[in-house]
Amino acid sequence: MYQFIFILFFLFLFQSCETKNKTNLSIESARLIVKEFIKKNKVPGLSISVSKGGMLIWSEGFGYSDLEHKIPVKPDQTKFRIGSVSKPVTAAAIGILYEKGIIGLDDNINKYVPSFPEKRGPISIRHLTSHLSGIRHYRGNEFFMSMHYNTVTEGLSIFREDTLLYLPGSKFSYTSYGWNLVSAVIEGAGNRPFLDFMNENVFIPLNMDHTIADYNDSIIENRTRFYMYNADSDVINASYVDNSYKWAGGGFLSTTEDLIRFGNAYLKAGFHKQETLDTMLNKQRTLYGEEVDYGIGWRIKTDDKGRSWFGHRGGSVGGSSQFIIYKDAELIIAILTNISKLKYNNTHFRIADCFLPTEDIDFRP
Repeated sequence: MYQFIFILFFLFLFQSCETKNKTNLSIESARLIVKEFIKKNKVPGLSISVSKGGMLIWSEGFGYSDLEHKIPVKPDQTKFRIGSVSKPVTAAAIGILYEKGIIGLDDNINKYVPSFPEKRGPISIRHLTSHLSGIRHYRGNEFFMSMHYNTVTEGLSIFREDTLLYLPGSKFSYTSYGWNLVSAVIEGAGNRPFLDFMNENVFIPLNMDHTIADYNDSIIENRTRFYMYNADSDVINASYVDNSYKWAGGGFLSTTEDLIRFGNAYLKAGFHKQETLDTMLNKQRTLYGEEVDYGIGWRIKTDDKGRSWFGHRGGSVGGSSQFIIYKDAELIIAILTNISKLKYNNTHFRIADCFLPTEDIDFRP
């Protein structure tokens, strides 16, 4: 009997050591990829966190959050601009309102934002959150806007009088401004200011203590400095912008570890009901039945090896991010940097390969 127990203990210990060694090898391989990526692209600061099976297995900062003062990046503290990763974060609020029966995804948005002009054909919440609304994206230098908007409603003024690009539901066309309207819907349906609703219903419940709106007039602890490339590809300070016009579509600051906590809420029911998860992570369709690679706030695609993932990338002035989730493998990867227009060139998928079963992993830079 004791011999049998000893054998079981030995096998368990051997398996645990083997798993740990495999994880360490995966991390070392991924670290090499990250270091080469940083060197090649002159990335000032980068944070990466990886979770597997609901457990944080790797979290590391590289470079500096502030080049002038040589302040190192810390994955649990350094706040980066997450750009359009703000969209799935905001979609969590839509999911909450939906499963409480406060909204329906096919409700006309004018029910919650009566001040928004009616357009040709009704715009639904589903249209907004899956980029099927016909609302336009940025024009000219709007991405570099420096004007401050005091409320979500004020932010709608940028595009509220514009004609829709197409009949709502008929075509996919990516739009961050559609998410301005999503935040107004959340305010109207939730009867709370958008940022208060997000804090009370998403950030606090998920322990996202370092996720906050990118207020320009506030002292925000551990907020990174922001950088961009000049014409010679040298790193310089990024242009001044004010993201108050687009909190929901691209205005949040966060850490990679906060994003991991957020991602884990989408691996299984808990924060959301299973029916809500199934709805949000289901590819939407146009009026004509054409499937689009987008759910409710999430990109839903397959990688070049045919593995399904969902997530989002984000680009902002002084920030470039990648956030991907392989649900079947329970793998989550969050990467945040403090420089504009960084070309990842599938680096995030090569990092994922280090932690996923694969026959052919390319570790070359």
